[in-house]
Amino acid sequence: MQLTQNRTAYFQIHIAVILFGFTAILGDLIQLPAIVLVWWRVLITSASLLFFLQFGRTLMQISAKQIRAYIIIGVLIGLHWICFYGAIKLSNASIALVCMSTTSLFTSLIEPIFFRTKINKLELTLAASVIPGMLLIVNNINTQYITGVWVGLTSALLAAIFSTLNKVNIKGADPYSISFIELSSAWVMISVLLGVMWILGMQPDIFLPPSMSDWVYIIILALLCTTLAQVLTLKSLQHLSAFAVNLVINLEPVYGILMAIFILNDHKELSPLFYVGGGIILLSVMSYPSLHKKFNTTTI
Repeated sequence: MQLTQNRTAYFQIHIAVILFGFTAILGDLIQLPAIVLVWWRVLITSASLLFFLQFGRTLMQISAKQIRAYIIIGVLIGLHWICFYGAIKLSNASIALVCMSTTSLFTSLIEPIFFRTKINKLELTLAASVIPGMLLIVNNINTQYITGVWVGLTSALLAAIFSTLNKVNIKGADPYSISFIELSSAWVMISVLLGVMWILGMQPDIFLPPSMSDWVYIIILALLCTTLAQVLTLKSLQHLSAFAVNLVINLEPVYGILMAIFILNDHKELSPLFYVGGGIILLSVMSYPSLHKKFNTTTI
């Protein structure tokens, strides 16, 4: 029985990670500016999460202090997604995904600051090993994509910060309530930002999805790649350790880049050395869990 449950859980987390990886593909396909795309994503996702919260009744049990913390995290999530999809629009899905694969290494440097612990030598070494990969990427892509790389790295840094803050505040409420507060806060922040842009005459050229296919992609992005993926991740955690789940989540950029090659033909825009650089980064990220398990006592 336990073996069957574990197999089901592994299947669930792999499907979730494939869905997470597919967000980059959809971000490339949807013909909307990054900020508008994120506005629609968080709006639809927040509305869908209400079904898991008995339409808001469970929110009454959360303290005001925790709600304020989740609102701040939600603002960071909104900025992270704007940068992520901005990186895709400024470069392509593969470049954005490789940049996002540095998130766990940013996290390894940020967590000691928040938790006031010593820096792990292994984590510092793996973080440094990313540099040659990034240099290969930057030196072997079209110069018009460089801005996309910096925006993508900013997205990864923001992801590392809000992930760490979530870890600090995870015990304040159930995961669905946390997700709803954070995503609805992101929607409010983006709405305010769009309002300011409108006043300044900097409003996006397009706000409504221009075609039926764009509407379909946005719904898939919100309901399948966000809400369903989150539910599957939570279900898998009921039978798998956090270590096992995080190990599979490290495959997200791999799945995403493979899909970008076959669906978007990104490989036609990138040189083989780009993939060598990306491979160095992915190897560093994917080797971290097993190496950390073996050498987790070494700090400086």
